[in-house]
Amino acid sequence: MTIRVFVVDDQDLVRTGTIMVIQAQGDMTVVGEARDGLEALARLGKVVADVVLMDVRMPLLDGVEATRRLLAGAGAGAGPKVIVLTTFDLDEYAFAALRAGASGFLLKDAPAEEIVAAVRTVHEGDAVIAPSTTRRLLDHVAPTLPLPADPPLPLTDREREVLRHIAQGETNAEIAGRLFLSEGTVKTHVGRILAKLQLRDRVQAVIWAYEHGQIPRI
Repeated sequence: MTIRVFVVDDQDLVRTGTIMVIQAQGDMTVVGEARDGLEALARLGKVVADVVLMDVRMPLLDGVEATRRLLAGAGAGAGPKVIVLTTFDLDEYAFAALRAGASGFLLKDAPAEEIVAAVRTVHEGDAVIAPSTTRRLLDHVAPTLPLPADPPLPLTDREREVLRHIAQGETNAEIAGRLFLSEGTVKTHVGRILAKLQLRDRVQAVIWAYEHGQIPRI
């Protein structure tokens, strides 16, 4: 299957370079490009994209609001996956984009192989957030989250256990090793968790777990 990618960046050189990297992959094609969020939303309404590489800081409409509008308009579980591109690792805009539904973020100077790997990762339904970044994400957003009402959850005990490990930034392989399960079983649990909680990916699962008191607050 060819992965359809849309590139959004207000810097012409960066956008062109990213497009060249994507087009050089045998399993990817660029279906469109835009210089800002408003142009991106207009053009994405006319093409089908699987993954959007979205610059987070742009004029007219930044990547945070563009991501929010794009995914809200698509409905739960629909629409393309969004990877936001940022200059700084700890970027307020990047974290806001994750809250808006982005599936992860990359530094704009990331190597080409890291960019294409990220595209493949989110296309498969995972998220591009390394465990170290997950920890910083939690450190950053936890103090601002409201205390949960802690209602009963529609998850089994095993699913809650897997969710706690996801929220700590562990991969499926790491969770499988800790819980003495196969990676396939863990992947099934992750899929059920996302479906039950109506979440797009692991990034939203991390935030959801914090908001609902499933892991200790900092």
